[in-house]
Amino acid sequence: MSQKLKYAALFTKGMAMGAADVVPGVSGGTIAFIVGIYDRLLQSVSHINHHAIRLLFTKGYKAAWEYIDGSFLCTLLAGIVFSILTLARVISYLLATYPILLWSFFFGLIVVSSFYVGKEVKRWRLGCIVSGVFGGMLAIIVSTATPAEMTASYPMFFLGGMVAICAMILPGISGSFILLLFGLYGHVMLAIKDFDLLVLAVLAAGCLSGLMMFSNLLHWLLNHKREITLAFLTGLMVGSLSKVWPWKQTISYRLNSHGEQVPLIQHNVLPWQFQASTGQSDQLLVAITIMLMAVVLVIAVDKGQKLLKARFENRADCKNSTI
Repeated sequence: MSQKLKYAALFTKGMAMGAADVVPGVSGGTIAFIVGIYDRLLQSVSHINHHAIRLLFTKGYKAAWEYIDGSFLCTLLAGIVFSILTLARVISYLLATYPILLWSFFFGLIVVSSFYVGKEVKRWRLGCIVSGVFGGMLAIIVSTATPAEMTASYPMFFLGGMVAICAMILPGISGSFILLLFGLYGHVMLAIKDFDLLVLAVLAAGCLSGLMMFSNLLHWLLNHKREITLAFLTGLMVGSLSKVWPWKQTISYRLNSHGEQVPLIQHNVLPWQFQASTGQSDQLLVAITIMLMAVVLVIAVDKGQKLLKARFENRADCKNSTI
């Protein structure tokens, strides 16, 4: 695979992560797992440390850039930012207009993704089971928490960014839902729409601070306690299914930053209960079809990545044998 094609594929993966991060309930970390870049992402971010600064001053820019895998990280971040800036309105529109169908798609994505992550745990011993159950409980507690009403100030944007970015790189916990819990989601979406550089800069600073601290811990856990960590992440993903369940009954509403009423507290219901309580179609057949399409998409992405990797390795072996 050529370098241009690699970076184009990486940019597209970043766009997928950014699109997921816009939706409260879906994590960009889940998408990173699906497209096979999760470990590399954590390693790249965890290398932004004092050693990288030392390399910059002792061996120069190129050594520091290679150490942090700068080309990979910048291409991925460019895709994420581009997606958030361009797709935020589209995702918000789909969420408001076709909520059952959009949630069905993400529900299918997370179901099959949790299977793939769980499959990497070779033996589900007691420690892994406990870790998985704890991860599931944590995801359910976070995803069913009631959003708070906090003043949107610059310190809150910084703190919200720190906590949200930690959630974003954890499969199963949505960074945008953390912003919703902090009462900042509407303000952040408005800042993106209006391109409020000051708010976005404060939020980005908080994200960078949280990312540098948390990624090091998660990277260490994946290197030294991999199976227990993967079991925990599997639990997070399974637990998050309660948040992305497509059929919900709205208990109370809140006013968003545009003065519009949007759901505040929702309870999951069965499709036929949804139809009986709301008088709206449960769209069951279409929803199931979209769930299956999401499952097929993940399987296709996984198979495609394995084929491309095998071809790339075969070409490398052929070149080495020729030399």
